[in-house]
Amino acid sequence: MALTFTLQQALTVPLEVSSVNHPSVSGQSVDQIRSLPVLQGNRQMTVGDFFDVQQTSSDEDLMVWSGDCSRVKYIGSGLDKGRIRVEGNAGMHLGAEMTGGEILVEGDAADSIATEMKGGTVCIKGNAGDLVGAAYPGSKRGMNGGTILVHGNIGNEAGHRMRRGTIVVGGTSGEATGFDMIAGSIFSFGKMGRRLGAGMRRGTIGLFGESDEPELLPTFQYSCVYRPTWLSFFLRELRATGFPVSDDCFESEYRRYCGDFLALGKGEILVRQ
Repeated sequence: MALTFTLQQALTVPLEVSSVNHPSVSGQSVDQIRSLPVLQGNRQMTVGDFFDVQQTSSDEDLMVWSGDCSRVKYIGSGLDKGRIRVEGNAGMHLGAEMTGGEILVEGDAADSIATEMKGGTVCIKGNAGDLVGAAYPGSKRGMNGGTILVHGNIGNEAGHRMRRGTIVVGGTSGEATGFDMIAGSIFSFGKMGRRLGAGMRRGTIGLFGESDEPELLPTFQYSCVYRPTWLSFFLRELRATGFPVSDDCFESEYRRYCGDFLALGKGEILVRQ
């Protein structure tokens, strides 16, 4: 059954809902779901203390979070299948370590979304905070698969230590995008912050919205101007998801820069002409 969790009160202390997932609610009655444990600070509470829970349809794969959930953490963490829709804003650690399924946020998302995700899709219609698809502090690898689509702006250090997967940003990006990037792909349709690709070893960062020379580190070298054959296929698939892609991106050539030569130096930054 499809479930809707409607937040009944404004939160001043963040709430952690990692225990509320598809396996934990499968086959449970609404009353049993209301009794599932959640954490607020150091206090163990129940879902029913904060949310009205309703069965809204017979769609077993769908879970809906309604209201301002900007202080509700770990929505969809560990997701392996099924769908989650957040009808508003979402808190930190959305989709952390997910391996499959789909998460749609109709508003904004906080910091550290899709941390170390391995599969599935996260789509943010608004903005996202720092550390999109990044690694946990001290961890050797961040995102290792899957797709993150952010239609708005993002904060700093997106794709920190990412190993595989794709991040697409429709708006502006903060500083150090692709910091210590091991591999994978990051594509931006807006302005980029400083220290782009610092420490990247492999992977691709594509700038579709830049017409002027971006501020690159001196450890990146200009390579050539070309039109990657794979790029049109990727952009066509991206447009099919509903992400806005202008026709100019298909027709343009791209300046290629290689680096970071302080690391392995096999990464590339593509800048649209």
